[in-house]
Amino acid sequence: ENSLQKTSTCSSVKPSGIFVSPYGLNLSSFTKLIKRLQERHPEFSKQEIVEAVQKLRKIHKGVLGGLTISSIEEKTSAIL
Repeated sequence: ENSLQKTSTCSSVKPSGIFVSPYGLNLSSFTKLIKRLQERHPEFSKQEIVEAVQKLRKIHKGVLGGLTISSIEEKTSAIL
């Protein structure tokens, strides 16, 4: 018997590509974003990319909700 059950969260992606989450990106989307940024900017380490995304989140008052992945990618690239 598996005692760990998957739980749903309030995070979702609308068909328009806009994230709806009180906490910003959900983990799956964050992982995809980091992977895309690593492919786009191989000269930066994963840690540097994560720090740039965190800086963007701070600029946006702690939340990335409401921004599209491509928008987050562009803004993070500008920070890098």
